[in-house]
Amino acid sequence: MANNNIGPKRLVVGAHYGLKDWLVQRLTAIIMALYTVILLAKFLMANDFSYVGWAGMFAQQWFKLATFAVLMSLFYHAWIGIRDISMDYVKPLVLRLTLQVAAVLWLIGCAGWTVQILWRV
Repeated sequence: MANNNIGPKRLVVGAHYGLKDWLVQRLTAIIMALYTVILLAKFLMANDFSYVGWAGMFAQQWFKLATFAVLMSLFYHAWIGIRDISMDYVKPLVLRLTLQVAAVLWLIGCAGWTVQILWRV
């Protein structure tokens, strides 16, 4: 009898990121969409469109934390997309790992820069 790997005893391989990553991408997208609505509302209700007005808006601690959470969501959202695209389309292992390491380092650098910018205001 031949082993056809069909049914509950089939051989399953791979990283098994599918559902978790799909959910995380949806969650991070919702966080970014909600922040966009908040930012748009604050922009439409603002009277001072100068640097001082924008700096005043970002000087509020809750707004800094919300912005930080959104940017961390953006970086994680981007990482999932970069990783999935590289796993699907970049076949040479060394090239794929090099691109993924470069992306991780870039995103970590962006996260550090985010902290520096937000808490400098």
